[in-house]
Amino acid sequence: MQHRIVVLGAGYAGASAAGRLAKRLRREDVRITLVNAEPDFTERVRMHQLATGQDLARRPLAKMFAGTGVDVRVARVTAVDADRKAVTVATAEGPDELSYDTLVYALGSHWNDQGTPGAAQHAHEIAGRAGALRLRERLAALGAGQPVVVVGGGLTGLEAVTEIAEARPDLDVTLVARGALGDWLSDKGRRHLKAVLDGFGITVHQHTAVSVVGADHVVTADGTALPSAATVWTTGFSVHPIARATTLEVTGTGRIVVDSTMRSVSHPDVYAVGDAAWAMGPGDKPLRMSCASGTPSAWQAADAIAARLTGRKHKDVPLRYFNQCVSLGRREGLIQFVTADDRAVPRALTGRLAALYKELVCKGAAWGVAHPTLGLPTRRRPVTEQQVPASATARAAT
Repeated sequence: MQHRIVVLGAGYAGASAAGRLAKRLRREDVRITLVNAEPDFTERVRMHQLATGQDLARRPLAKMFAGTGVDVRVARVTAVDADRKAVTVATAEGPDELSYDTLVYALGSHWNDQGTPGAAQHAHEIAGRAGALRLRERLAALGAGQPVVVVGGGLTGLEAVTEIAEARPDLDVTLVARGALGDWLSDKGRRHLKAVLDGFGITVHQHTAVSVVGADHVVTADGTALPSAATVWTTGFSVHPIARATTLEVTGTGRIVVDSTMRSVSHPDVYAVGDAAWAMGPGDKPLRMSCASGTPSAWQAADAIAARLTGRKHKDVPLRYFNQCVSLGRREGLIQFVTADDRAVPRALTGRLAALYKELVCKGAAWGVAHPTLGLPTRRRPVTEQQVPASATARAAT
C-alpha cells in the first residue's frame, strides 16, 4: 500500500517540500499530492515588480512537476481534520476529500491590515498576485503628481516604495514607518538606505503609525492627514486561518507549533513549513516569516519525513540566517549580513552589486521550485515504515 503524502500550498516552501520528497522516496511506495488554489507558481518576492508594470513569466505547476511523480491538484483547502487525517478541498467540480498518512501544511500567509479602520476597504496589498495586479491597475491610472503612500517600513515596504518611485518618478511617493528607518540594519546599511530613498525623492515619516485609511488619504496617530491616491499596506502578514480551526497545537496567531524537524508537537503525522510554522531558530528566537527560512524549513521537513519513512537516521541541521536581501528598485540593492539569529553585523553589500546579488537569489529560488527534482542527487529509498491508513483507523474506532 502506498504511503499517502499530501502537501497543502505550492509556494516556495510547499513546492520545495514536494519536489524534495519526490527525490527521496520511491514512486511505487508513495503517492505525493500537491494542492494549490492557483494553477501557477507565484514568485511572491517579485510582487512589487508586478505591481509596477513588469511582467513575470508564468510557471504552471503541472508543467513544473510533470514526470516527477507529484500529482498537482488545483483546489482550495477549506478544512483540515487532523484527528481523522483528512483534508477537505473545493474544486471546480465541487467539494472533495483527501486522506493522508503524512501531511505537509504550507498554506503560508496573507496580508494583515492590523485591524486598522479603512485598510481592508481602501488599501492595496502585494502579498499575492491578485493584489499586485489590482495595485498595478491603480498605479497605471494615476496622473503625474498624484500621491502614493506606502505604509510599513519593513523589507516589503522598502522594496515596494523604491520600486514605485523608480518606475513612476512623476508620482509623489511617501513611506510611513512605525519605527526609525531601517532600525534593524547596520550603520552602513542605514546610510545607504537613506541615500537611495533621498535619491528617489521619497518622503519618509518615521516613528509614525497610521490609524485610519480613507479613500484618498491616511490619518496618522497624531491626527495628521496625508493625501493618498493609492495606499499600499505592508505592515506584516497573518497566516491562513485553517490551522487554528483544527486540533493542532498552534500559537495565538495561528501558526503551527513544530519541533526542530518541522513536525507538529501535537500530531506527529503533520509537518508545517514556511510562514505557517512556529519554529525556534538560533538563540531560541522564532524564525520570522520569510523566504530565507521558508525554503530551508521545507528541506528540513522533507528530509525528516523521508528518513523516518525509510528507517534512516535524520541529520538535524539547525536553521539559521546569513543575510537579508533587499531590492531598492532595479539598479540599487542592499545585502545586510546577519548573525545566525538574524542580528545585523557591520558588513553590508550595497549598490549595483547588491541589486545583482538579490536578483540571483530570486532567480535561484524560482529555479529551485521550477526544477523540483534537479540539483539534488537521486536517493530514492524504499519505504519501510508502514502506517495504518486513516480510513482503517476510523473503522477501528467505530
